Amino acid sequence: MFPLRIAGLAFAPNGKAVLDGVDLELSGEGITVVLGPNGAGKTVLLRLLAGLLPAGRGRLDWGGAALPSGRLAMVFQQPMVLRLSVWANVEFALRPQALSPAERRRRTARVLERVGLAERSRDSARLLSGGERQRLALARAWAVAPRLLLLDEPTASLDPGATEAVERIVREIRTDGAKILMTTHNLGQATRLADDIVFLAAGRVQEHGPANAFFARPQSAAARAYLQGELPWRLPFAR
Repeated sequence: MFPLRIAGLAFAPNGKAVLDGVDLELSGEGITVVLGPNGAGKTVLLRLLAGLLPAGRGRLDWGGAALPSGRLAMVFQQPMVLRLSVWANVEFALRPQALSPAERRRRTARVLERVGLAERSRDSARLLSGGERQRLALARAWAVAPRLLLLDEPTASLDPGATEAVERIVREIRTDGAKILMTTHNLGQATRLADDIVFLAAGRVQEHGPANAFFARPQSAAARAYLQGELPWRLPFAR
């Protein structure tokens, strides 16, 4: 499945280019955060990788194969929950896998405990708060043991406490062996979580490298302008 090599990936609905030749290589380790201005194509990139959108052109090479060999999961900015209990929401995600009922129960109990929802397992998922729903969405993804987890601004509408809880879970999923590719507009979050940064602008990858180097010494004019504009203070970039 890795390295994942993306070559010339394009997406242009109605003739308007959102992605215009994305070239990128990702390893199977760590947390990669995708940054960029609104309209840069961050969400589109994740949806293309998840197979939710058809690419106009370009090629995906999943470790030498045309399709991913490991499990892939995606969690959206607005978590979707079924009209079922918290427990049933997680167990439902496991049904396509060849697991015994006992193993499904074990996995469901384990992830609900780890995301802090064990005591609410019999409650309707519709009664959960926004932060709890996002933790439930992460639990569903975690339960299937994904090799690649795609997160699209998972804390965009959450308060600081809920954001901290989600970030803790993301770190634990990474520790369990999943590669994480996520988008965010929260630069503080990017500095806390990212091992490396992909910066998208004008439909292309402008930069890709270690997070500490990106924030200290962005190489592209677009990245420097983005960082100066997004932060409430001016960054003295290293020279």
